[in-house]
Amino acid sequence: MHLLPSGICFYLSVAICWLTAEIDASWWYMGTLGSQVMCDNIPGLVNKQRQLCRQYPKVMQAIGAGMKDWISECQYQFRNHRWNCNTTARDHNLFGRLLIRSSREVAFVYAISSAGVVYTLAQACSQGELDSCSCDPTKKGSSQDAKGSFNWGGCSDHVEHAIRFSQAFVDAKERKERDARALMNLHNNRAGRKAVKRFMTLECKCHGVSGSCSVRTCWLAMADFRRTGDHLRKRYNGAVQVAVNQYGTGFTAAHTHFKRPSKNDLVYLEDSPDYCIRDHESGSMGTGGRVCNRTSRGVDGCEVMCCGRGYDTSRVSRTTKCCECVF
Repeated sequence: MHLLPSGICFYLSVAICWLTAEIDASWWYMGTLGSQVMCDNIPGLVNKQRQLCRQYPKVMQAIGAGMKDWISECQYQFRNHRWNCNTTARDHNLFGRLLIRSSREVAFVYAISSAGVVYTLAQACSQGELDSCSCDPTKKGSSQDAKGSFNWGGCSDHVEHAIRFSQAFVDAKERKERDARALMNLHNNRAGRKAVKRFMTLECKCHGVSGSCSVRTCWLAMADFRRTGDHLRKRYNGAVQVAVNQYGTGFTAAHTHFKRPSKNDLVYLEDSPDYCIRDHESGSMGTGGRVCNRTSRGVDGCEVMCCGRGYDTSRVSRTTKCCECVF
């Protein structure tokens, strides 16, 4: 994930966002503000988030710039499905009325966004782009793995720091609410953070005569964010519908034949809306105009994607430049 500053937020856009207060605002709106984050003008931030925003402006810029990466990953994972993680530019929470419903799609959005914050911040720390963090300082001295002993060196991604900051910033609003939806969001946020840590890998360099690898220097690095996306996509497939327990502190399975959710599972409270037809109330954009695969029997097939409404076919001719041709 690359941290690239984008445009500047105008006061007019902020005013428009304040007017669309039907849906709770979110820190996700930061992605539209670009490199000049104005903490007091981001709708929906609770006091804790606003304090962190003022205290760590460069971190906020990194989070805002990195949002496009987790949104792109979400859209990649669902590119062939009726719901394709589409965003709504005019809504200050990016996903419009979709977030009213506590569905499994919303569970995935919270998990992938929380994971995206961890990934972005850990990467920015390792690249020296933030004053508040750097490489993991605990990875010093020697250690060992299945191949034997090694020395810590290089720059280990400081994922633990990124997780702590993400937990403090992203979870702040839910920790203030503590209702059923807040508990759901907190659970899925945590599952997203754990997914990034799950795919940390040990990378090493060999030192020795003639490449004998008598001495190894190693560091911990995050895997490509696609692995996190793939993992959370599988968790989406196996997401557990839950109900809040009698104490209001956790979950039980909504149905007796469902398993009790683990900390790694995604959880949701309500069934998904019908994504076939455009419906403003449920946040469904419908599938009209989408491209489908006429020969596929899967979810990208025309029968499934078009919901039995039929489809149009067209023949397209394209002319492309020949790249790396050999004559």
